[in-house]
Amino acid sequence: MIMSKSLLAFPRFIVLFLRLKLLNLTSHFPPLPGGSLDEQTALMRQAQQVLGEKFLDQMTPAQARLNFRSTFRLLKTVGGLFERVDSVRDLEIPGPAGRIPARLYLPGKEKAYPLFVLLHGGGWVYGDLDSADNMARFLCKRLTCAVLSVDYRLAPEHPFPAAVDDSFAAVGWAAGHAAELGGDPARLLVGGDSAGGTLSTVVAQRSKQEGGPRLAGQVLFYPGTNCASLDTPSYLEFGDKSLGLPKRDVEWCLDQYVPNVRDRLDPHVSPLLAQDLRGLPPALVVTAEFDVLRDEGEAYARRLQGAGVPVKLLRCNGMVHGFLSTAGLVRRSTLYFDQVVAEVRNLVVYGAN
Repeated sequence: MIMSKSLLAFPRFIVLFLRLKLLNLTSHFPPLPGGSLDEQTALMRQAQQVLGEKFLDQMTPAQARLNFRSTFRLLKTVGGLFERVDSVRDLEIPGPAGRIPARLYLPGKEKAYPLFVLLHGGGWVYGDLDSADNMARFLCKRLTCAVLSVDYRLAPEHPFPAAVDDSFAAVGWAAGHAAELGGDPARLLVGGDSAGGTLSTVVAQRSKQEGGPRLAGQVLFYPGTNCASLDTPSYLEFGDKSLGLPKRDVEWCLDQYVPNVRDRLDPHVSPLLAQDLRGLPPALVVTAEFDVLRDEGEAYARRLQGAGVPVKLLRCNGMVHGFLSTAGLVRRSTLYFDQVVAEVRNLVVYGAN
């Protein structure tokens, strides 16, 4: 769901966000055992509801994109911490249907950093370099890596397989130009959140199948892995709740991205359905406890493990879909992000050997 109202409800919104910010002064954030929503996340959900939310099928794709962009602008305005990095520059890279916009983040002046190709979320319909900016900065700063954020083509103007083709081309280009990007081709990772997580593991599968670049790791933040079946227990539990990603919104995104229902059985849409996962790069799979995509993400981690792929599964209790984008504003999101960084460091070391 996406915010839709003007700021007529702004005073109540400000009160909720002040409460959220005051909680950041709390010195002790004990681990959540599961079963309860993080307090700041609950306040953030309330604030979004005060501003108003619409289901995606109540908007056009253009309206959904506009509202999604405004959400991230608001996050920055109300005081989210956007990490400072040494340099940021926009560039274009060659793609299968023209130039692909991208953005390069560098943590310093050294060369041969790990190179992380970041694929943004947004249901393959919305999202861009700006919506991925906070995550890219956190990865760059805290992981001390070069980050190449990629603005692949979006549906419905460019349905499947356009996003897959752009993402695969971008990773291949990054591997061949790592040195000029300040990266080390032996420590090349691909990762992303939500739809970007799905694209990341599809790129890893294609790299194995088609002799693409050797990846040191794949980093999958709450990915969708089975678009052909939306009936897991987490869908049944959270699909009709106001937790950021209702089932109704997933269905709308799939209708834009993969209008032919039979195509949703393709492993390049539903990577969980791939017959052979052997030989894929080491993986970090991050799921959120209160997310419809939780169970399929965890099922994919188990499939990878069963295929002999080194995999770390991190379920983040108390969190909702998209929570890592609130790192710097929501304290527990930031703490989980630090856990992610530690796991990615292990991934880089393992995958480069």
